Amino acid sequence: MRRIFALLLVACAALFAQLFQAEAAFARPAPLRVLYLDQSVGWKHAPVARPADGSLAISETAMIDLGKTSGAFTAEVTQDAREITPERLAKIDVLVFYTTGALPLSPEAWAAIQKRVAAGKLGFVGLHSATDTAWPYDGPGETYTQFINGHFAGHPWTQGTPVRIETLDPDARLTSMWSVGFDYAEEIYQHSDFDLAKVRVLQTLDFDGTPLKRPYAVPVAWARQIGQGRLFFTNLGHTPSTWEDLRFGAQIVEAVLWTARLTDGDATPDPQRQFLWQLKALLGYEPVAGRDDRAIIGRLLKTDPAWQVATAKRIADLRAVYPAKPDSDRAPFDAAYKAVLADVLARGAGR
Repeated sequence: MRRIFALLLVACAALFAQLFQAEAAFARPAPLRVLYLDQSVGWKHAPVARPADGSLAISETAMIDLGKTSGAFTAEVTQDAREITPERLAKIDVLVFYTTGALPLSPEAWAAIQKRVAAGKLGFVGLHSATDTAWPYDGPGETYTQFINGHFAGHPWTQGTPVRIETLDPDARLTSMWSVGFDYAEEIYQHSDFDLAKVRVLQTLDFDGTPLKRPYAVPVAWARQIGQGRLFFTNLGHTPSTWEDLRFGAQIVEAVLWTARLTDGDATPDPQRQFLWQLKALLGYEPVAGRDDRAIIGRLLKTDPAWQVATAKRIADLRAVYPAKPDSDRAPFDAAYKAVLADVLARGAGR
């Protein structure tokens, strides 16, 4: 009898285990469906260049492998934006761009992308040169540049240039894989058409540890809330070795999950924090011995928010007049730089 009872217990345990596994499998969400577009109409970066034998590019293989390894998503890849149609968009959860130039994307497709993002049905992730992309559009919603919130305006920090990156939200899942401050070697873009009131900057260049300085802040990664949907962009991804960096891979996975609204994360615009980094860049560009920049910044952070936003834009706009070459005319930049610096120092004098 005891033997029969024991066998019954074993059989019941096995049955419960099977039922538990089946229930867990049933409850586990299906992997997200990602479509990765890495079309180059302009400059073609090494991570998106397919070998002559027709095999996949480095970044395409990486995207597929990241999805499989994490179990978070399955990735389809294409180098033809014409394949993105309203019908296909209905079958994907996250759209990822690593693109350049004027993509052959139809107005109907771009309108559908924006509509689905705003409705929370489609996430959008932009990698590196996704901001070096734009095409004419006058339909409903925003242009692509307005949507992603920036357009390529040069890369003074070319491939291999040492930079230091500051992670502004180190506890957020989108950035927790990176240290608060870390040294890196990448090609970093600066941007025009960047509206600090629309996005939350998650990472930025720290000129205290970046040899090649500029008098304006340079965001590296940001997040944006668009209606019920989400957008994430990172400057990183130019260099093939970056695609081998486990931290970069983890950030892509988290970006897919976050833009698909499966994880939490703050995308509240941070104009005051960006004002702080604009001040740090401006004052650090030509440091003056004995000047207490920390005290100046502390006083300026207590000033009128409207003045802060306006001043942050004035500092950011220095990018447009910064000399492109050593022999360029410096007069427009010098005038604008001295004017905004004088205003900042006068307001921050504490007298």
